[in-house]
Amino acid sequence: MVKKLIQSGLLLLILCGCSKDGKPELSDFTSDGCSLFMDGTFKQPNLWRECCLQHDMAYWQGGTKKERIEADLAFKLCVEKKTGDPILAKVMYEAVRAGGGPHFPTCYRWGYGWPVGRGYQKLSNEEKELANLKLKKFRNSK
Repeated sequence: MVKKLIQSGLLLLILCGCSKDGKPELSDFTSDGCSLFMDGTFKQPNLWRECCLQHDMAYWQGGTKKERIEADLAFKLCVEKKTGDPILAKVMYEAVRAGGGPHFPTCYRWGYGWPVGRGYQKLSNEEKELANLKLKKFRNSK
């Protein structure tokens, strides 16, 4: 019984993320800044927020395992450059490496713009174009 409920729940999650033609759909880009972490210090509350925003853009669209590693390293370097604090940058890097995998059903997972279950998957040219359009829309709304 429990197995059937889990299977139907997973099927529902997969179907909810599909368009009318059955292809998975990319949601509009969203960012909460530095998920589950502060965006800066008390004196500079948004000090490394831009690093988190850029990281979210990569995580939202997802892609390959290699692209995730590159996004996480760029994030670490950005935080270190903004703060001058290599220890903070390493802690934040380790946190995203530990908790940002594509298989976690979280709002900050790798590929969170796609339905849960996509995993590490290279974006097609069509998907890249769609992601770029949605990022442009986000930037123009600011």
